[in-house]
Amino acid sequence: MGFANDLIDFLYKSPTAFNAVEESKKILDENDFKELNPREVWNLKVGGKYYVTKNLSSIVAFTINSNNIQEGFRIIGSHSDSPSFKIKPNPEMISENTYLKLNTECYGGPILNTWLDRPLAIAGKVVLKSDDILNPVEKIININKPICIIPNLAIHINKTINDGYSLNKQKDMIPLVSLINDTLEKDDFLLDKLSKTLGVKKKNILDFELFLYEYDKGSLIGNKKEFISSSRLDNLSMAYTSLISLVESKNDKGINIACIFDNEEIGSSTKQGADSNMLLNILERICISLGENREGFLRSLYSSFMISADLAHAVHPNFPEKHDPTNRVVMGKGPVIKINANQSYTTDSHSSSVYKMICKKVGVNYQEFVNRSDARGGSTIGPISSTHIDIPSIDVGTPILAMHSIRELGCVSDYIDIYKTFLEFYNI
Repeated sequence: MGFANDLIDFLYKSPTAFNAVEESKKILDENDFKELNPREVWNLKVGGKYYVTKNLSSIVAFTINSNNIQEGFRIIGSHSDSPSFKIKPNPEMISENTYLKLNTECYGGPILNTWLDRPLAIAGKVVLKSDDILNPVEKIININKPICIIPNLAIHINKTINDGYSLNKQKDMIPLVSLINDTLEKDDFLLDKLSKTLGVKKKNILDFELFLYEYDKGSLIGNKKEFISSSRLDNLSMAYTSLISLVESKNDKGINIACIFDNEEIGSSTKQGADSNMLLNILERICISLGENREGFLRSLYSSFMISADLAHAVHPNFPEKHDPTNRVVMGKGPVIKINANQSYTTDSHSSSVYKMICKKVGVNYQEFVNRSDARGGSTIGPISSTHIDIPSIDVGTPILAMHSIRELGCVSDYIDIYKTFLEFYNI
């Protein structure tokens, strides 16, 4: 259970994309990776281990196993963000001259009702004044206290709630944070809380990107503790697994890369998302630093391979009819190859065959997922990345239930199995 408990710890310490990158850096620093400054010339060396961040919410880590760029890149891509609620500017709201609430907007596509009646905390990024106007100071923060809650409306007042109730994101999903009294700075509550937590003056706080998150930590559950119940399995579990696999890999060929993008849940169209040239630029800079020209860089792409790692839907035991009749993915039976005729996933027969051979080599079972033909599923960073980097790629992930709930459910053995395939991929 060591791997599963370590994963739960990582998930809890990573309530937002910013905190996830901070925790990722700690793992990499402990394993002698060197942080690169994108503004400086990179002097990369064979045997070197490096990482670079973007927006403090995405990170690309890599190892230089060989100076022969034509041996290609081995890339595992994932994402750092999860559905949540982002706190708006000037968030304080007062109700009945008694209740203090914080105005929020929905980030991504959470299952709304799972956020009700749970202790919630606040985390993210705070930006402070600096002497360099173009480079303000950025601080990662985690107010790891249960200071918020979104209370349900009692069934006595909403008698039809169990017949189905449509939650309004502006009305029903606003968190309660405090009762108003003479000592509470209600007009500046959040800034006051941030200033005390960071030990800075309120006047020096310029802006923030803060999100709500479930205060309670994930846990191992089930008759034999075979399940992981936690927030943010989608998709920090794949980010963590790719990082650990990269750290533990041993290879003397090519270049291994773990790329954790931000903003997948809202379409990836940001400077730190998969629908940008972030990864492409980093790959080219690696080649340049190792003495290759652009021709050499472009040639190297055709010896490369990418795994897009995101989670998959297991057949729900209470809703078996919602799933494809012949491809029945279940938890505990290994990683999932995700397939879609309209390329919502980047898998094709070539890339699928590569991953199947990896699974067979390490003795891991694999499963195949397709949506029902009358249902439209989600997408991943895979096809988005493929529009910028034309290399063979595949979408894989572990199967879970309750995806996008505040608390998702996965299986311990599936994470161990997919870790084995990631490690083998990096060692090819």
